[in-house]
Amino acid sequence: MDPYKLMLALAGLALIGATWLPHLLKRHPVTFPMVYVTLGVLLYGSPLQLPDPDPFEFSVVTERLTELVVLVALVGAGLRIDTPFGWRSWGPTWRLLVLTMPLCILAGVWLGQHLLGLGLASAALLGAVLAPTDPVLAADVQVAGPGEGGEDPVRFTLTSEAGLNDGLAFPFVWLAIAISLAVSGAAEPDWLTRWLLLDVVWRVGGGVAIGGMVGYGLMHLIFRSRGEGSLSRSSDGLAALAITLFVYGVAELFHTYGFLAVFVAALMIRHHERSHSYHGTLSLFAEQCERLLTAGLLILLGGAVSIGILGALQPVDWVFALAFVLLVRPLAGFIALSRTPLHARERWAVSMFGVRGMGSFYYLAFALNHGDFGDHPRLWAIVTLVVLVSIVLHGLAATGTMAWLDRWRAWRTRRGRGRSPG
Repeated sequence: MDPYKLMLALAGLALIGATWLPHLLKRHPVTFPMVYVTLGVLLYGSPLQLPDPDPFEFSVVTERLTELVVLVALVGAGLRIDTPFGWRSWGPTWRLLVLTMPLCILAGVWLGQHLLGLGLASAALLGAVLAPTDPVLAADVQVAGPGEGGEDPVRFTLTSEAGLNDGLAFPFVWLAIAISLAVSGAAEPDWLTRWLLLDVVWRVGGGVAIGGMVGYGLMHLIFRSRGEGSLSRSSDGLAALAITLFVYGVAELFHTYGFLAVFVAALMIRHHERSHSYHGTLSLFAEQCERLLTAGLLILLGGAVSIGILGALQPVDWVFALAFVLLVRPLAGFIALSRTPLHARERWAVSMFGVRGMGSFYYLAFALNHGDFGDHPRLWAIVTLVVLVSIVLHGLAATGTMAWLDRWRAWRTRRGRGRSPG
């Protein structure tokens, strides 16, 4: 077979599935990521000539592809959120960012050193890349499109957390890189001060500021410009991709966190002219781009599994993966949400559904391309295993759990109105 024509056919098939499967599987305990990873395993287990999915050999390509899909997911998440930005209304989100994420990082460092036997730099990297909730593979537990309603506390909290912590995890990735260089003797003498001032203060603050300013300017361009040529009258969703690339490029040119800037800019655009139908157009285009990129990356993930990326695993690594997904994140999340208005059932749901995914792959590829870490195959194997465990367990539980919570809220509403639960 002609490899090029074969790839065209497979790409078309993947796009058909990316368009159709999320709707077909909406009420079933099988998710789009589960199907596409399985498809990747089957395709790469066949004699077909397919692109090499090895993240070691193509580390830069891996970094760039995962970077792009996370960016598109972030702008989509920001455009979908209906809840106005506020310190009190976003209270559970702040707790997850300030408490849950650091607790997950510390747990990852401790388990990495004492359970897995990794060095400090590799353990710090493992904790940092696994701490953030993924905005890409968590669609089943996130909010619907802008203005569609049904933005309950669980879906809102998970969406807003995923949007912000992908940027706020970056300082800890840079810290792991700095530790790796210090251990190898390649770090600057004042590396810790530089990390604090540049990687924490400047990059975080600058990312928020640039995202807010550029987002405010784009909001005026989209909604406040006059005439028939106004973007908001064009019904052209391509602007969502333009916003993503422009904001990210500007933020990165100023050496700030582009992930954070993109999400903040999307929020700024979303919360002006809130009832405008163009928000739905932008959100839909971003979702379609995200599905397209995610489909390809999930097939490549399945291919990586098929060619043996998990071969470097040790038995204790399975214990780590299950502990991180089933114990570390749920306990850290429940502790952080213990004094919030959320009901105990909602707190457990938010704590359990901290999905790990493409963001973890991006951070790992980025760090390994910029730092001096040992045992790259095992780090890739551990992170891949954690993501696969998250895809399977959260995928099987998401549909039933969210439907159960919806029924429970409806019952509470009826009871509050004095009606029988029926």
